[in-house]
Amino acid sequence: MKILALSWEFPPRIVGGISRHVAELYPEIVKRGHEIHLITAEFGQASMYEIVEGIHIHRVPVAPSNDFFHWVVNLNQSMGHHGGKLILEEGQFDVIHAHDWLVGDAAIALKHNFKIPLIATIHATEFGRHNGIHTDIQRYIHDKENLLAYNAWRIIVCTEYMRREIERALQSPGNKIDVIYNGIRPEKKQHREDFHAQDFRRQFAADHEKIVYYVGRMTYEKGVSVLLNAAPKVLWQMAGNVKFVIIGGGNTENLKRQAWDLGIWHKCYFTGFISDSYLDKFQTIADCAVFPSLYEPFGIVALESFASRVPVVVSDTGGFPEVVQHTKTGIVTGVNNPESLAWGILEVLYNPGYRQWLIDNAYKDLGQRFSWPKLARQTEAVYQRVVQERSQTDWL
Repeated sequence: MKILALSWEFPPRIVGGISRHVAELYPEIVKRGHEIHLITAEFGQASMYEIVEGIHIHRVPVAPSNDFFHWVVNLNQSMGHHGGKLILEEGQFDVIHAHDWLVGDAAIALKHNFKIPLIATIHATEFGRHNGIHTDIQRYIHDKENLLAYNAWRIIVCTEYMRREIERALQSPGNKIDVIYNGIRPEKKQHREDFHAQDFRRQFAADHEKIVYYVGRMTYEKGVSVLLNAAPKVLWQMAGNVKFVIIGGGNTENLKRQAWDLGIWHKCYFTGFISDSYLDKFQTIADCAVFPSLYEPFGIVALESFASRVPVVVSDTGGFPEVVQHTKTGIVTGVNNPESLAWGILEVLYNPGYRQWLIDNAYKDLGQRFSWPKLARQTEAVYQRVVQERSQTDWL
């Protein structure tokens, strides 16, 4: 089977979870005997064409623009042009697989021009991110998502929560939607032995301080402000022996001001962006990972913590309760509830035996529910279904 995939991000361009999802799913599809051509945006010094783990990567030039939405238009024009050229040169593809609305226009055009069925993986929705559509920009993105969902033969989402959201927000029928979890390669998070852990740890906290951390984007929907509001109670219960490490790029001025106003500035460390290799080292010395999102379609950060053997505390929103089994593989707390979040953190910090039990259960769960070979088989089944249905359909 030949698959033409479109994704606006792919390593080394890493903006959110789509990049890692695409980079880890498709090698497993290739192992199953399929041919994957992925079209993505150019980035830095990355090669315009290369084969990575069996995937044919085609990076296309995108005319620069100061306006993000204009850049997306340019991206789709370039992707559509290259995709058409690729189909004419390589021969007919069996399916087109588009990841999110940003590549929707190119995917839809290629679908109609070459009569190739389109599968869309929708990783999140604008409706969900903002709890409704309130502005013209949100309406624009929402309409693009609607158009992609309408044109897709099948829609893939990462949780049952997202299935319900797509039904509600994009008016897609439930029997058109397949739920396939995100996954992770646990071996990428193996503990490192080539550094002095105690000296490394002292960059972040004193020896007597527990390390509680958040890693991710610094956006409202990620709920970092809820973690800061929970911190005073945690510090009080732990006699001040905790350091909160906030990891991630973006504008943190409001969060820093909040920490100062709460009187916990000296117990917070805003690292800014750090590399994956540095984060891997950091996670070996951390005591608790906290993800207090207000909206979270899946929460691949939880899987990364599972793989790093760090206990997780998450909020009861979106896909988190499906990914993290409460009191078995982590702690699920009330959404936007600092009191509940503080309770969850203290459950982990107070009880070393329980903490280790959560870690062991979570690591085992990676192999049972979140292994890429298993998820690739499920994705392959969607491809096969679409190809079979297409063969029995007259395309007018």
